[in-house]
Amino acid sequence: MKAGNRLYPAPAAMPDVIPVFPLPAALLLPRAELPLNIFEPRYLAMVDHALASDRIIGMIQPDDGDHDLLPVGCAGRLTSFAESGDDRYLITLTGVARFHVTEEIDAGTAFRQCRISAEQFAGDFADADEDSVNRETVLQTFRDYLHANSLKADWESVERASNEVLVNALAMMAPFGPAEKQALLEAPDLAARADTLVAITELLMAREAGDRRPLQ
Repeated sequence: MKAGNRLYPAPAAMPDVIPVFPLPAALLLPRAELPLNIFEPRYLAMVDHALASDRIIGMIQPDDGDHDLLPVGCAGRLTSFAESGDDRYLITLTGVARFHVTEEIDAGTAFRQCRISAEQFAGDFADADEDSVNRETVLQTFRDYLHANSLKADWESVERASNEVLVNALAMMAPFGPAEKQALLEAPDLAARADTLVAITELLMAREAGDRRPLQ
């Protein structure tokens, strides 16, 4: 796959050690884009480090609020960068591939760095199987969610989106908690991610409907 000006044909193209950005309920997926507003000094330093090296940053979730990290994250290439003028960076990461943390290293930096492996996620470097997604089921679940929450969508953009773009965008934007976001991240492939997205959304709607039911 290609992210920005760089081609990533296989797991071996990934750096062995990357800076990581622990952020609860944040989700980055291969070939998707994640805008970030960076303002903490340690993460400003992280972006400076990435710009000076291979421009890779790993998005990962902390383990239930503790210092530990969950074992799987997603590496993104920094493909957009702007300074705000008030000590912030506005960046965009384009997802390259998921990774397993093999160990966290003491690199002597204010931000955290991990040794990683993307070997288990070799499929992330190839085109997704668009035909494996039940698009109508995904769209119907999306319609039901919008209706239940009195929300609207840009349906022209939705209809134009490929199956991968649609599923990944909905997964990343969905107001799910850390556990649900991690389940979407670790789904084996696009079809499994779509099925997981539908299942989580249906469960959430059923729970919300139950909460709204008047007491007898």
